[in-house]
Amino acid sequence: KNCMACHAVDKKLVGPAYKDVAAKYAGQPGAVDKLAAKIQKGGSGVWGAVAMPPQPQVKDPDARSIVQWILGGAK
Repeated sequence: KNCMACHAVDKKLVGPAYKDVAAKYAGQPGAVDKLAAKIQKGGSGVWGAVAMPPQPQVKDPDARSIVQWILGGAK
């Protein structure tokens, strides 16, 4: 996947660091579904003015796995 072109585990690149995403969504019900959908559909406004482009090639099981990895600490 192309995630690491814009994201890093521990520092902001174009998008937020995965550790910051994990902290923001920690313990939130429905976070996996919400973030998996955001990977596939894109989004904007949560982390600033730069929009995250949609990644429709990332199928649902893969998007959910990516989000679970991020929320689990992205090591």
